[in-house]
Amino acid sequence: MRQDRHIDKAIAGHFDQNKEILILLGARQVGKTTLLKRLFPNAHYLLVDNETVKNNLERYDVSMYKQILPTQTTKLIIDEIHLLSDPGRAAKIIYDQIPDINLIVTGSSSLQIKNRATESLAGRKFDYHLYPLTFSEYLYQKGIEENLNYRLMENVLGSKLLEKVHTFDLWGVLEKILIYGLYPHLVDQPNNQEYLKNLVDSVIFKDLVELQAIENRSGALNLLRLLAYQVGSLVNISELSNRLNMNIATVRRYLDIFEQSFIIFPLKPYSKIGRDEIGKMNKYYFYDLGLRNALIENFNPSQLRQDFGAIFENFIISELFKINVYGKFDFKMNFWRTKQGSEIDLVLTKNEEVIGVEIKTGSERANQAFLNRYPKAKMQTLTPSNFYNSIQENSRL
Repeated sequence: MRQDRHIDKAIAGHFDQNKEILILLGARQVGKTTLLKRLFPNAHYLLVDNETVKNNLERYDVSMYKQILPTQTTKLIIDEIHLLSDPGRAAKIIYDQIPDINLIVTGSSSLQIKNRATESLAGRKFDYHLYPLTFSEYLYQKGIEENLNYRLMENVLGSKLLEKVHTFDLWGVLEKILIYGLYPHLVDQPNNQEYLKNLVDSVIFKDLVELQAIENRSGALNLLRLLAYQVGSLVNISELSNRLNMNIATVRRYLDIFEQSFIIFPLKPYSKIGRDEIGKMNKYYFYDLGLRNALIENFNPSQLRQDFGAIFENFIISELFKINVYGKFDFKMNFWRTKQGSEIDLVLTKNEEVIGVEIKTGSERANQAFLNRYPKAKMQTLTPSNFYNSIQENSRL
């Protein structure tokens, strides 16, 4: 079975270039353990979710660590290190006092690692991020495509997008992903609603409750549901606070927790010239639409959905987010909107390069207001028909 991911080469080659700790961060079930065991089959593996392993690591004693490791250990994987009371301390001891071992750690949340380990691991680590599958990874793992690619970003950077007939059922694949998302488990078990509902419970509650990150479980769930209904819309923190009867500081803290747990990510406004440009409120998108749809318990097909435009927008923006990281394209990602209502869904910027991306499900006219204000910018319009143009020879217009 194909399991290759975009990040494979960077992870596999990490210790060829670096001695520092390899930290692989990502949400529960995105494939971190599978990837590391595949790329480092001879590494010694410790799972912190195992009580004995956790207790031994919680000793923070180098002699204990040496005692539990096989003599010939050269690579060590510590899985779910965020479950330790001080993961940075454990990693630091191994890195500093057992220098012959290449240390690899994973975390389903960056909460503990960021909050407790940043100082102690300064100069000792490299962070990598693993997300739910990209569209290309899904096609490759399903055997539909022969190679991984960054075609969506390449299309955005190109000069012209054409609608093409593909050698596979593009719409059929896209619709399935818009409803059920891109968690690796669903490659072989498509349409598994129960898996996604259980994932909501484990991602939102098991991890966050174990980390003692949330006190108000129902309030946190209701906040995420409100965000799920507001995909693609400006999010007003005060309004969320009022609707949830939750103070603003708690709403902000929970939003930050959801970001650090790789459930949602913000898109901030692009504001350079006009005073009428929105400059404060963010939009929030979900890393995975299956998780988002499970939150609101809506797995209806596209023709029965009122939110089809919003979920396609979420799909495109999350795809470009993942590709931007994996491919090291290094674009800043924002949206643009004026107080009069003119809007561009996505603005990509790097140095002097500015690209506006409109995401449309129909034949709406492109918004010219952005180009009028930023005449040096490029513009692209992405639709369900053209976002993944085929470059295969047997494709035809």
